[in-house]
Amino acid sequence: MQAVVFQAPGKFGLEERPVPQLQSETDAIVRVTLASICTSDLHIKHGSVPRAVPGTIVGHEIVGVIDQLGTAVAGFSVGDRVTVNVETFCGECFFCQRGWVNNCTDPHGGWALGCRIDGGQAAYVRVPFAQNGLNHIPNGLTDEQVLFTGDLLATGYWAAKISEIQSGDTVAILGAGPTGLCTLQCVRLYHPGHIVVIDPDTERLQLAKQMGADFVIDPTKEDPTSLLHSLTDGRGADIVLEVAGVKDTFQTAWKIARPNAVVCVVAMYDEAQMLPLPDMYGKNLVFKTGGVDASDCPAILEHIARGEIDVTPLLTHVYPLSKAMEAYELFESRRDHVIKVALKP
Repeated sequence: MQAVVFQAPGKFGLEERPVPQLQSETDAIVRVTLASICTSDLHIKHGSVPRAVPGTIVGHEIVGVIDQLGTAVAGFSVGDRVTVNVETFCGECFFCQRGWVNNCTDPHGGWALGCRIDGGQAAYVRVPFAQNGLNHIPNGLTDEQVLFTGDLLATGYWAAKISEIQSGDTVAILGAGPTGLCTLQCVRLYHPGHIVVIDPDTERLQLAKQMGADFVIDPTKEDPTSLLHSLTDGRGADIVLEVAGVKDTFQTAWKIARPNAVVCVVAMYDEAQMLPLPDMYGKNLVFKTGGVDASDCPAILEHIARGEIDVTPLLTHVYPLSKAMEAYELFESRRDHVIKVALKP
């Protein structure tokens, strides 16, 4: 089968690989029907994920059909349509029992798929701990509607959940890329008073408005502090979600937050960030950050089925897997109004 492989730092390539086989009674083999290219894949390519293993098939946003099942996997059948979780997790360790599946202590726990073990930008993928890593796609939903469930939407849902959003809050989201827009959709579930999306890309800001943002700001043209103060009697944002991870966005995040706010850092940075404690002394901020605990996929799928989450506008391009390198070039260069690119085996 064809597969996109992390060949060496700075280099991905399309290779012929054998179809994966069951290695454990808890495994499943999924025939991939749609997979997407993620910014995290680019982080792997550019060396920002030290744990990534050269020679690994990449890809961790996947939907498909179960082709084979290990004998210990209950509740699923061959032929079921499923989403695949970005994380593999045992479900039994100290962290899994508390929903902190990103920190699963199994050797393949956490983000392994497409990073440390073969992922799903291929015709087939082996899913360890399939009992936990697969979710049934509700009847009537398309692959496109649920493609981002296991990663982007799981990230946005987790970020909104841990941010302690209260009804009526003013929420600022830094970044209108794919993860930021998924976060926007999930923040809306908490009925905040105002959602403000901040990004320098005009087209992405327009999309953010279409997807539920109340206000959008280009920080190269307008200081977001002015709008946030006007919405909050001069206090600043009640909740800030930093989803951009580019130069200066971490500093912007804590500066636009009101005292005693929650600042949730979703972004993956290429460089270390400075926490200027003397400058922020007295703001009494709460920082929450880390890798997604993707343990709410069933709830996300229910929201999609009820029409409460719709991220299909993000999927702007679909390529056959045979043209994956062209798809990567498009995604990385951000040409042709691209937001997200899917690969179809």
